[in-house]
Parts: sequence; C-alpha cells; structure tokens
Amino acid sequence: MKTKKQKAIAATCAVAFWLLVWHVVSLCVGSELVLVSPVKVVQTLFTVIFDPDFLKTVWYSAARILGGFFTALTLGTVLGWVASRFWVVETLLRPITAAIKATPVASFIILVLLWFSGKNLSVIISMLMVFPVIYMNVLEGIRSADEELLEMAQVFRLSVSKKLLYIYLPAVAPFFVSACSVSLGLCWKSGIAAEVIGTPDGSIGAVFYQAKIFLQTSELLAWTVVVVAVSVAFEKLFMLLLRLVLKKLKMEDVLNGKRA
Repeated sequence: MKTKKQKAIAATCAVAFWLLVWHVVSLCVGSELVLVSPVKVVQTLFTVIFDPDFLKTVWYSAARILGGFFTALTLGTVLGWVASRFWVVETLLRPITAAIKATPVASFIILVLLWFSGKNLSVIISMLMVFPVIYMNVLEGIRSADEELLEMAQVFRLSVSKKLLYIYLPAVAPFFVSACSVSLGLCWKSGIAAEVIGTPDGSIGAVFYQAKIFLQTSELLAWTVVVVAVSVAFEKLFMLLLRLVLKKLKMEDVLNGKRA
C-alpha cells in the first residue's frame, strides 16, 4: 500500500506529465488563440492576481455563490427533516426536486433572468442546484436510522434532543458529509455559469465573458485556475470545520468512511 508521500509524488508527476503534454500540443498547434501554452497561462495568472480589482471580483462572486450554498444547506436540511415527519411535505417536494435535477442549468438561468436582475443570479442558481442534493441526502439519512434504537428510545421516553443527537445525527452524518462534498463543487460550477450568462458587473463570470469576446484565451484559462483554486480552498476549509464539529460530537469516523 502506498504511503501519503508516495501518493503525493505520484500525483505531482501526473500533473507534470499532463502539463508537458499541454505545452507540446500548444507548440504543435502554434496558435495562442486556439491553445495557449501553460507558461503563458501562468504569466497571465500573475497579472490577474496583482490586478487591483482581483480580490474585489473574487469576493463579489464568492459571496453570492456561497450565499446560495448556505441557503440551500439550511433549506435542504430543514425540509429534509420536515419531509421525514410528514409524508404530505415529501409528496409535494418530490416533483420539485425531480424537475430541478432533470432541467438543464441553462434553462433555469434564462428563466431566473426573466424574473430577477442578473446581480443576484448566481445566488439563486447555486441554491437551486445544491438544494436537491442536500434535501435528498438528509431525507435518506433520517430514513436509515436504526429502527431498533428508535423503538428503544420510545420505550425509555428519550427527549427529542437526545434522539437527534444519539440516533438521527449519526445516521444522517455520512449522507450529509457526502452531500456537502458534492454540492461545494456544484455550486461553483453553476454559479459561474450563471454569471457568464447574466454578466453582472464586477463578477468572475463577466470577466469570462469579456475574455471570450476579446479572444483572450490565456486570461480565460488563468481565471479558470483562480475559480478552481478558490473552490478547492473553500471545500477544504468547510470540510475541515465539519470534521472538527463531528470530532466534537465524537463522530469523526464518519469522514473516514465509517458509520458512527
């Protein structure tokens, strides 16, 4: 079995290999408009980072996309719990979640633009894309709670808070962690896509659109690197905080793929 050091070296070599392939292909193509070299992208990346408006642009998009994520996180958790208690709520929400999952994100973006301004478009789209993932995982987690433990809790007349802490939370936690991991990447993809179409001033999506209009391939790829880096950084931070919370509740094994 490979050690962490060996895995890190292997991953680094794999990245270096594909960067080399990219560079060689870009030389063969011979056109920066079609395929810019990774060296040029890195140079442009430094230019982008040291731009006075860089942090302002990143914050504009991040605040709205993450706002949509946390809104969906709250709604999905609350409604998942309510739906597990009342079958009518689950029945009413089933066609909505199915429609959101099946409808292309571009359709939602255009529809939302008809109803709202482009300024907060990424908030709504991120929320819509993340909500079904959180809701369905929370609902499934609650349903997976041990029936024997629930019967025992009823016999001993445990309070609702103790049932939540000792029965439902351990059951939901693996589903919730998985849902958050998937949703964090999904909210950035859908949020940036919404900004590209809505092009609100000061957003990353607007920068993408301008790069496309002016055929600035290197800037487009540089900003793509920025989006990926910010998305991964936030995901690592959020999962770290989630790990600390689960550790506090003595359920840290959930993040290691085990049931509490």
